[in-house]
Amino acid sequence: MFRSRPRFKDRKDAGHKLAQALSGLEGSAPLILALPRGGVPVAFEVAKALHAPLDVLLVRKIGAPGHEEYGIGAVVDGANPQLILNEEILAIVRPDPGYIEAEKHRQLAEIERRRGLYLGNRRPVPVAGRTVVLVDDGIATGGTARVALKALRQDQAARIVLAVPVAPPETLDIVRDDADEVVCLATPDPFLAVGAYYEDFEQTTDSEVIGFLREAESFGRDSAARHAV
Repeated sequence: MFRSRPRFKDRKDAGHKLAQALSGLEGSAPLILALPRGGVPVAFEVAKALHAPLDVLLVRKIGAPGHEEYGIGAVVDGANPQLILNEEILAIVRPDPGYIEAEKHRQLAEIERRRGLYLGNRRPVPVAGRTVVLVDDGIATGGTARVALKALRQDQAARIVLAVPVAPPETLDIVRDDADEVVCLATPDPFLAVGAYYEDFEQTTDSEVIGFLREAESFGRDSAARHAV
């Protein structure tokens, strides 16, 4: 673990280094799931090195009525999309009947739009019974990662690994409860921001995401077929 400020050249470099740390998983035929957009180029390198299929996991927040930035839950993409609610906040906000269901359908529609943009007609790879590696380019508060991990658990993934290049120690302490294993290359303390630990942290574009996912279509094809439902 790094205690001084680490440096990754870019997301590709971070992906290479993360793949090395995850090399022992290759024999378990893992499924690599990326949190778009920044997590995709990192996950691409991991999937390539582990000869594993690559997919994206899309998360859409459900905001409180009139305060969309105040999250009361989220909808998570997948073969069986999951609704994850924050019961403590829900008890405070108390939205009108039907609000959550309406927001769920609205966010599911946006997830479908984005999945269609990235993957066309390709459906999500089922996670039930599989070793799943959730990859991002780094986490700060861990909110999105926690929601995604909870959804994977509800979707009956056999083993869940969260893999990120960099995160603050206190956030890792929180997310460990939602994963079977956490792999993080750098845990700077104090933590600045994810981008501070990359020399090149340019925003990943939709076109780049599409390119990575198309190139990865052949990764782990035999493995995916064996685990298809």
